Amino acid sequence: MAHDSDTPAALRRTAEEGARMAGRILRERFPQHRTIEFKGGIDLVTDADRASEAALLDFLRQRHPHHAILAEESGASQGSDTFRWLVDPLDGTTNYSHQVPHFCVSVAVEGPEGTVAGAVYDPMRDELFSAAKGQGATLNGVPLKASPTDTLERALLCTGFPYDVRERPDLPVGLFSQLILLAQGMRRTGSAALDLAYVAAGRFDGYFEFGLKPWDIAAGGLLVAEAGGVIVHIDGRPFDVLKGDVLASGANLAPQLMTQAKRFLDEIGWTPRD
Repeated sequence: MAHDSDTPAALRRTAEEGARMAGRILRERFPQHRTIEFKGGIDLVTDADRASEAALLDFLRQRHPHHAILAEESGASQGSDTFRWLVDPLDGTTNYSHQVPHFCVSVAVEGPEGTVAGAVYDPMRDELFSAAKGQGATLNGVPLKASPTDTLERALLCTGFPYDVRERPDLPVGLFSQLILLAQGMRRTGSAALDLAYVAAGRFDGYFEFGLKPWDIAAGGLLVAEAGGVIVHIDGRPFDVLKGDVLASGANLAPQLMTQAKRFLDEIGWTPRD
């Protein structure tokens, strides 16, 4: 059952408030000693992740007690409504654990027709990117527009490498090797949610990455779309937060970037994991 607090604008405000609150925790703890655990070979979690997530989940449950939640560290909790929150309390954990000040909180909510609202907050720069479906995207209240760049040779691209890159290097390293020879430049910053926010802001002209999770890309994907950009599955199929191989760019660059990605995938005989 929908409530007044479930409108896209209201959900956007909740995402913004939650992201800012969780971001304050990360900022306060940033200079302190870290407690680090490894979930896999190079996949880690810190005490700050857990503190940020606990506070954020408590806030969301108080604000929307009937909504479901899917969070990176604590997993899924059921709700009786059709809305589900997708929460990454610290995207860029490796940066954070090394005291590299480039990380964020990502909060999004999806309904029956996809992502409704979302926010990505960088607490070190106090930059709040947010969007609601059909209502555009903003950075600290100023409207965002994706890059107008229309050629790869003038494009600054960004990527990331999945946590299983040591076991499966061919995909991310192969496409990186191809595109770095065509683009003006390539960056690897360590936060997928911020990378997508930067595409929405026109800072990056394009972005691709394999093996992402729903909480990594839900808010950022909406930001790109609402800023007039394009976000798709890496092989050109429609974007789906459950399919974590993604490509995003400004609308003018999308045809070239998609063509290059598809050509590479065809050459290696890639079969989607989903």
